[in-house]
Amino acid sequence: MPETDAIPARGRVGVLLPRDLPVRDVLPYARRAEELGFDQVWVVEDLGWRGALAQAGPVLASTTGITVGIGIMPAGARNVCFAAMELATLAQLYPGRLITGIGHGMPDWMRQAGAWPASPLTLIKEYTTALRLLMRGEPGPAGGRYVRCEGVVITETPDIVPPVILGVRGPKSQAAAGEVADGLLLAEPAAPAYIASSLRQMGSASDADALEVVTYDAAAVDDDEDAALAGVRGGLSAIGDPDWAAHIDPLPFATHLREHRAACADARQFARTMPATWVRQLSIAGTPDQAREAIKDRHAAGATSVVLAPTGPDALASLDSLARALDPRP
Repeated sequence: MPETDAIPARGRVGVLLPRDLPVRDVLPYARRAEELGFDQVWVVEDLGWRGALAQAGPVLASTTGITVGIGIMPAGARNVCFAAMELATLAQLYPGRLITGIGHGMPDWMRQAGAWPASPLTLIKEYTTALRLLMRGEPGPAGGRYVRCEGVVITETPDIVPPVILGVRGPKSQAAAGEVADGLLLAEPAAPAYIASSLRQMGSASDADALEVVTYDAAAVDDDEDAALAGVRGGLSAIGDPDWAAHIDPLPFATHLREHRAACADARQFARTMPATWVRQLSIAGTPDQAREAIKDRHAAGATSVVLAPTGPDALASLDSLARALDPRP
């Protein structure tokens, strides 16, 4: 029988594969991440860039043991039956090395693609429920409002079914993750207070020990703390916008952050003049010891995997710097 109830490993550290990485560097980047000791590499799917499944397959094939996470595939973008077949095939070929992230997708992108539903919450709940059943080889559930796959059975199923986690931030969507998914993917910035708040939103239906909780954060590591902080500021420029309220509301300086954003002419000025104490909490940046402590704080707040998003102009070179934040491996 497929393994579906494995307890996720704790204390993992991963790295994000930048969406704008030159294509010639995609596979070398993944191989270098594995060589440096990262536990995971995460691929992204943003409209107009690269597809998640098309990246995940070659990355799995070009590495030997690193886990590959997909963060995220929009629920409205693919028929769930065919998505389940693709994911199950990858999980068969590379047992225990895949984590699947599903989300709503950015509303503007999904509307542009003609795939934004009237009820995103209903869609993602139906989609996640069906995807998990199908990958286990069980018949698709009765037809819902959006997802119709009743009686469909996938015969080629993996021995280790990949966890399906939701990349969502609204309270209702995070509560849905507690009902129908194997955990959460929290986009950057994922300060410890935001992680704790998100886990509370998932509610009592969740078994905390069985959850995958993956966090993204802009990251830069340098012996010069000021240089590292400067390196991540650009990655924080958007967080003063209303869409990031869920990330900011749990923070003790949330009101001051909004006041600071209102006083700035634009997002670039906002990020450039943000107090260093805020930057430290909203990223994984500083000296290797400081970055290591920031990672530990996120694990302590409930993250099973902390994923570092490189911010330097040379992503391959940034990998080597970020690896200095890893605890020494045996």
